[in-house]
Amino acid sequence: MTPTTIILVVVIFILFCLFLYLVPVGLWFQALVSGVHTSLIQLMFMRFRKVPPSVIVNNMINGAKAGLKLSQNELEAHYLAGGNVGNVVQALISANKANMNLDFHTATAIDLAGRDVLKAVQTSVNPKVIDTPPVAAVAMNGIQLIAKARVTVRTNIKQLVGGAGEETILARVGEGIVTAIGSAETHKQVLENPDTISKLVLSKGLDSGTAFEILSIDIADIDVGKNIGAQLQMDQANADKNIAQAKAEERRAMAVASEQEMKAKAQEARARVIEAEAEVPKAMAEAFRNGNLGIMDYYRMKNIQADTEMRESLSKPGGKTANKPLDGQK
Repeated sequence: MTPTTIILVVVIFILFCLFLYLVPVGLWFQALVSGVHTSLIQLMFMRFRKVPPSVIVNNMINGAKAGLKLSQNELEAHYLAGGNVGNVVQALISANKANMNLDFHTATAIDLAGRDVLKAVQTSVNPKVIDTPPVAAVAMNGIQLIAKARVTVRTNIKQLVGGAGEETILARVGEGIVTAIGSAETHKQVLENPDTISKLVLSKGLDSGTAFEILSIDIADIDVGKNIGAQLQMDQANADKNIAQAKAEERRAMAVASEQEMKAKAQEARARVIEAEAEVPKAMAEAFRNGNLGIMDYYRMKNIQADTEMRESLSKPGGKTANKPLDGQK
């Protein structure tokens, strides 16, 4: 075999492989025998549009076997938009078998919105149970109750796009439990009839605006917690005591300050008296020098002072007559 022949065979083989890649004959034949009408040219153009022909054809075959009429162009458009074609087709098949009203446009909108449309259909057929975290609430008598609930929900297909998720359901149910327990006069009423919580919560329409429909709310467990009312009263009493102590300390400090101020004024007054008494001898000496005061006047003044001191000692309780001689007397 000459080199030219070998090269020709290789080129023919490469062209044949390229033809099989661009024109999936096997996939076209599979679609033909499955009742799905498509052409080789359409399958070849899918390659140029960056759409895997196997994804579109296989899902069209699955839909046709389930009795669905799917458009090849719509499937391609959904794939190019970034959607999950297989998930959408499986959801449509499940909804059709369950007699649910789900059309192709709604399913693709749910899928492009980021929701798992197949899981939504399954949850709608088989309701889901959500366990709430422990919810603590206080009855009117101050006793705390800790409740756990089980919420049975199913998907609301019509509100799946733009509807709130499980977190909103849990938050609303928790709020309803707190309201129901808080409106009870005593915690014993709640313990005796826990179904009152379920009835009150269900009557509020908590599934409004969400992607789910609440079927039932069952109280799984209720535990008695702390005596919040007594604890609050103790805290209030301690706060009042601290306030009273602070006010008493303030009054004591003001009294001490006032006493210190009065002592300072008394000391100042005594200092002035002593200063004035120190001026008396100077004045008397000046009077002696000027002849305004005689010796007899001086002794007479001393006798008056002694008489005054004696009367003051007698006026005091238990006072005795002073035997102190007058100045100048022996």
